[in-house]
This record gives sequence, structure tokens and C-alpha cells, in this order.
Amino acid sequence: MPKRSPIITLILVLLAQVATAAPPTREQILQLGEKLDPILACFNGSKSAYGFDIDVEAEIEVQVRLARFDRDAWRLSVEHKEYAVDLHRTADRTELFLPRHNVLLVGEGDIEGNDHLGAPGIQGRLVSADSLALTFITMAAYSTGQTAAISLVTIGSLEVEDDDSKVWRSPRLDNASLRFGDDGEMTITAPQGRVVVSPKQPGKLAFPARPDDVNVRKIDRTEMERLLTRGIRRALEVLAPGPKLTSPPRIPKQVDHGELRWEQDQRLVLLSGTPQQIGRAHAQLLAPEMRRLGDSVLYAVGIVNTVRTGRWFLDDLRDAWKRLEPHIPDDHKQEMAAMASASSFSVEEAQLANVFPELFHCSGFAVFGDATVDGKLYHGRVLDYMTRIGLQDSAGLFVIAVDGKIPFATVGYAGFIGSVTGMNAKQVSLGEMGGRGEGNWDGVPMATLMRRAMEECSTLDEVKALWRNSPRTCEYYYVFADGKTPGPTAVGVAATPESIEFIEPGQTHPRLGEGFKDVVVMSGGSRLETLRQRVQSHYGEFDTAKAIHLMSRPVAMSSNLHNALFVPQDLVVHVAHASHRKPAADRHYVTYDVGALFDSLGQ
Repeated sequence: MPKRSPIITLILVLLAQVATAAPPTREQILQLGEKLDPILACFNGSKSAYGFDIDVEAEIEVQVRLARFDRDAWRLSVEHKEYAVDLHRTADRTELFLPRHNVLLVGEGDIEGNDHLGAPGIQGRLVSADSLALTFITMAAYSTGQTAAISLVTIGSLEVEDDDSKVWRSPRLDNASLRFGDDGEMTITAPQGRVVVSPKQPGKLAFPARPDDVNVRKIDRTEMERLLTRGIRRALEVLAPGPKLTSPPRIPKQVDHGELRWEQDQRLVLLSGTPQQIGRAHAQLLAPEMRRLGDSVLYAVGIVNTVRTGRWFLDDLRDAWKRLEPHIPDDHKQEMAAMASASSFSVEEAQLANVFPELFHCSGFAVFGDATVDGKLYHGRVLDYMTRIGLQDSAGLFVIAVDGKIPFATVGYAGFIGSVTGMNAKQVSLGEMGGRGEGNWDGVPMATLMRRAMEECSTLDEVKALWRNSPRTCEYYYVFADGKTPGPTAVGVAATPESIEFIEPGQTHPRLGEGFKDVVVMSGGSRLETLRQRVQSHYGEFDTAKAIHLMSRPVAMSSNLHNALFVPQDLVVHVAHASHRKPAADRHYVTYDVGALFDSLGQ
């Protein structure tokens, strides 16, 4: 479940409605307004120069220093025990200093576009209408101390604790409090922790010192500020999602070669035609969801990875694309280009979003024959990956029929044309699990190989041959299954760029333990132990419900993004997606008759 920012959590606590028996007097409310006014003046435009020290003491401990020197110049530093960032912006220069790596990223000159960090109007560029944070930013930007005091008392039902209005408290919320010091310091205290805001003169704030031997690297300034602006904006959407994200409007839509339907609260996307037609329809149906995915994987993740590694994340992705691109089919590249041209994506954004590093921690299984009640094949796939960056906002089942290729269904994400979970019209299903080896990019991208298998392969043997004969990337594990009768079967796969191993049903393996007849299990650590125990306990009893139970917690992790149970013989798939509050395993499953959907596309 995504974790809410400690600052947002504390402010939400203070603003919660609490009944009070003794409302503050008019004079006390005026005194509260006088204490709030110097702080709000820094955000409502009445002060052009100011400074703050902010200490957050909660689940994480962070020290923040913020100074605005004039209309164009400001500086922000954030220090945590594991990372540190110092961002300094003037009219013609932006500097991002990473003290832990002794790296200074510098952008100079004019900036193109609206995604920039100029101080005037910055709140509107950093906070979108899809985030609850907009309410508090708007209040700060348009409130005086007096209007804020009235709002806090009437909406938040705060009561004053002392005669000089220095302490305000919510007794029914474990005494959450707002306390003012003589020097203008404000302390917000709640059970979740404490935030101390101390006004300072801008020139008196202690920002990190930059050593003489700092490693300076030039970055395109437009790109630098776009990454920071879009990344922060998307992070606030994920940390404090608004109703449009938690309960999106379920509006069906049709375009040439594409249709968006809603099955309960899940997106179902139907696409058919040439690669160019499919790419264009994809973007026309899902442009906002594509933008969210791109902002998550390129910009929000980009900020985190840049701070974590000291390297410019987008350049790492460009290096990956340069090495992977020769192994990507031309028709896939044409689909990406058409998708970009019909959306706000650039072609490069579409390319990089489709190859960003994928390190999954997942599980998969297949049970059939003697292991099941009816002899049918049940192929389960658990995707544990990055719920905290909001990929669930772009999730859906995509049913795709490319001219001249095998139709397939993939549990995927807007803007992402590859596959990590899917089944084709030939009753072949595939699921992937990531391992190590990030950076081994001289081969076919995993998600491209998965899609090619569904588009090109009619049998399990053909899938195995595709993997055997293709240059591979990184370390990945898979479960491949084929539901055709007689004799449905499956295989586990361990693949690296140098080697490939196929693990047959019932085979005992050093990493996976003793085999079970007509069973393939792939997982790791305690998840594997639990999965094996469940298989052993219900061997011979597996049907849809018991196979779905195999994917429940703790086999699925807290980062469980989606689960899928394929029944290839029936061309049926059961899908669960994570929400902002719950992993997929704790959510409901929607059943799709994929065979009927293929028929609806004329396949």
C-alpha cells in the first residue's frame, strides 16, 4: 500500500473534524491568525524573500531547508540518513547537488515548455488536480492568517489550550496539537510524529557545502526541470491520490481500431489492425493513463534513481534503448511511434518508458492433470512490483489482434506495448519473474520476447525455441503453459544471457525443492515455501477458487501489482489489480472470456 507523506498525514490529522465543547473566542481566533500570517505570507505571494528550517520526525526523519531569495532565485535541501539533495535555481541556472555522490548536475540557459521550476506559480505546476494535496496548497496560496485560522477552527474544530493562543489541540485525536514558539516556530504534533517549521532569514540557512573536487556534469536544463517537475507532481498524486484516481470515471469509448470498456472497476481495451492503427487507437483511448505511466516510470522513478545512484537516470535509459533497439521488431517500433504521435508522449518518452529497468520479485505456478479436480490447466502469475509509483492508475486487460499475427491478451499498462503476463488464442500462456543482472541489455527486451511469443508461437515447443534462439537480457524466470488437449502441460524456465534451463513438471530442482507430479512452481524464499505447502495441502483439489488462493498473501507481497489466473483450455483469465490502498491479492478478481473477445475482433 502506498505510504502517505508524513507532512500530509499530520496536516490531515489536524484538519479532521472533531467536536469541541468550548469553541474559541473571536479574540483567540484572531491571535491564531496573527501567528499563522508570517508563515502563510511566504506562500500567498505577499513576501518575495523568506526561509524555513523544517524538521520531520516520523516514520522517516528528514531535515528540509528552503529559501527564496528573490523572484527567480531559490534553494532547497533535503537530508536523510540514506540520501541528500541540494537544489539551487536562479534565472539562468539550475544546480542539483548530490552530496552522497559528490556529483553536481548543472543545467544552464533558457527553458522550453511549461514544466519548469520558476517560483511564480510553481504550486500549480507541482500539484495537479488529481492529488488531494491541491486542497492544502490552494489554502496556503490564497489564505491569509485570519482566513486560515477561521478554516482550521470551523472545519478542524480545534480548541485553544492556553490564554495567549500558543497551543491549539484536538483532544479527541490523541491530543494532536499545533504549538507556536516566541520566535515564530510552529510545531505540528500527532501520534504519527512531529513536524517543526522554523522561519529563518534566507541568508542564515546552513545549506550543504560543496567541495572543490565536486564532479560537475552538464544536463539539458529543460530536461532537468521537466524531470523534477513531473516527478514531484506524479509523486504527490500517488502519495495523496484524489477521487479521479481512486475511483476513476467508468466511461466507455470507441475509436477506429479500438475500444475501451469497463468490467466492474477494471479497464478492458480492445485493439486491432496494423501496428500503426493499434498504436494510434491505444493513445486515443488512454492518453491520460499513458501520461501517468510515463510520469511514474520516467520522472518519479527518475528522481529516486538519480539521487540513489548519482547518475542521470534518463541517460541510463537511453543507453539501455541504444543497446536493446536493434533487437526490437520494426513493427513494435512503428506501434510505439504511432502511439506517441497521437498523445502527449514524445517518441523518445514512448521508447524509454518501454525499456525502463524491470527487476520483479514475483511468483508463478501451473497445476494440471492429477493436481486438479477436472484435469484442467490453471496457470497463475503474481506480479510484485512498484505499487508505490502508481502503475495501477494505468492498468487494464489489453486484447490485441495485429494483422497477420496470433491474437493475444495481456495484463498490462497504458503506454506499455510489451507484455509480462499474457495468453494467446492458441491456448499458450506466459508469466515472468525477474532476477538480477540489471544492465545486461545486449539482447531482446524481456517484455518484447514475451509479446513475440504470444504473437508468433502456437505451441509450448515453439515458445521454448524462441527463447533458446534469441539473445536474452538480464536474469529472468518464467512459467510457460499450453492448454491444448490432449495433454495440457507447462514448464518453468531459468534464463540469463549466457544460459537457459527448462524445468519440467514434477522435476526436483536444487532451488525449488522436490517436484510434484503435474505441477510447476516458481518463486523464492518464504514465498516459495508457502506456495509449496499450499500445493501439497490441496493436491488433486485445485479448481479456480483454490488456484486463486495459491496467489494470496504471503505468496503475494505487499507490492503486489496484479495477479492473473489463466485457464488456457477455456480461453479464460481471472484478473485482480492493486488499488492505492490494497495489493492485488487482497482485491476482487474479474473474469474475462478471452475467447469471446478474440471472436469480437474477428479472430
